[in-house]
Parts: sequence; structure tokens; C-alpha cells
Amino acid sequence: MRVKHKKWAEPLIEAHPEKITTDPAQFKGKWQSRFAKEQPIWLEVGMGKGQFAIGMAKAHPEVNFIGLDVVSTVSGIALKKSLEDEELPNLQFICANGAGLDEFFADGEIDRLFLNFSDPWPKSRHAKRRLTYKTFLANYEKVLVPKGTIELKTDNMGFFEFSLVSMNNYGMQYDGVWLDLHHSDENENNVETEYEQKFAAKGQPIYKLKAHFA
Repeated sequence: MRVKHKKWAEPLIEAHPEKITTDPAQFKGKWQSRFAKEQPIWLEVGMGKGQFAIGMAKAHPEVNFIGLDVVSTVSGIALKKSLEDEELPNLQFICANGAGLDEFFADGEIDRLFLNFSDPWPKSRHAKRRLTYKTFLANYEKVLVPKGTIELKTDNMGFFEFSLVSMNNYGMQYDGVWLDLHHSDENENNVETEYEQKFAAKGQPIYKLKAHFA
């Protein structure tokens, strides 16, 4: 996500270590200590400005939600939104590169993982950078509970098709595939991202899948 650099973002992040960390490895295997009570942990990789993470934490008080992004500016924006909103003891943020999640989380520490509007890396030579490439899937499988679930949303049909094939080849099983999320029953409890609202307003169909490791 490209956004104009905010000078206040990094100081805000530094001022609130109770809500956001830039050194997530220190909490590997101990993430429950960051929350008010022990509950299943859901993780969004690439949270952007935090609309989805905050919305999910509100909608699901029965889970602990973590939003992760590598960009300090958008992480700062997400943090600022959460601080201005109602108190959410089940929400935490990470500002770090999430390429190797097993460096941040212990085996089976995460219950569900969300990939929302990830960079599609459309050029063929960049396929290995796509967040649903087999090496990423192997990493997700490690930190997720057995038969852990991945939910993915995107506006990019090419990336969606690639993800379907990649997950199928990896041996994952599908719990649902939607080619027009906003005109389906699945949209009833859908929490939207900033990108999702933008693309849907233009009439762009939103693609979604749910799959779990076999």
C-alpha cells in the first residue's frame, strides 16, 4: 500500500508498546500474554490502514486479533484509529516484515490467517513473491493449528486463479470459493477493507476463498 509518509507514525508506534511491537520475535510462543485473556488468535498479514483488523476485533470479541504490516506509516495509521476508537483488549498490531512468520510465532500458535488484497506480483518471474506461493503456504501451515484456515480476498482475478491452483497443488481443501463476494450470502457478515470498499464502489467484483490445510 503506497501512502504518503507520516512523520508522526513512528513516534506514535514507539509511544504505544502495549498495542504494537516492531520486534515480534520476542513474543514467539507468548502472544497470549499481549491480550486481556487467552482466546484463539487470528492474524491478518498486510493489514494496511487497519480497517479490517479493527472491524474484526469488534465483530469477534471471542478471538484475539493481530494485524501485521511492514510499512510504518500505515501501521501508525492503524494504531491511531484504534486508539481513537473504543477500547479493544483483543487487538494487537505488528510492524515488521511478515515473510517468515515462523520467526514471530510458535508452531500452531495461530488459529486463522487472513490475506486481504495482497500484492498480486503480476509478472511471471515474480511468482515466488506472491503470498500464496508454496513456500509461503508451508510457512503458514507451520504457525497455524492443525487443519488451520486461510481466508483470502482480492480484486485481482489473475492472483485469485494462481492462489486457487497453488493451494490445490499444496493439498489444501476448500471450504468456499466466491467469484462475486458482495452479491453472495457470504457477504452478510463480511468486514470490508479500505481497498475492498474502493474497488467495490467501482463495480469491481471481489473474489474470496476459504481453505484449510489437510
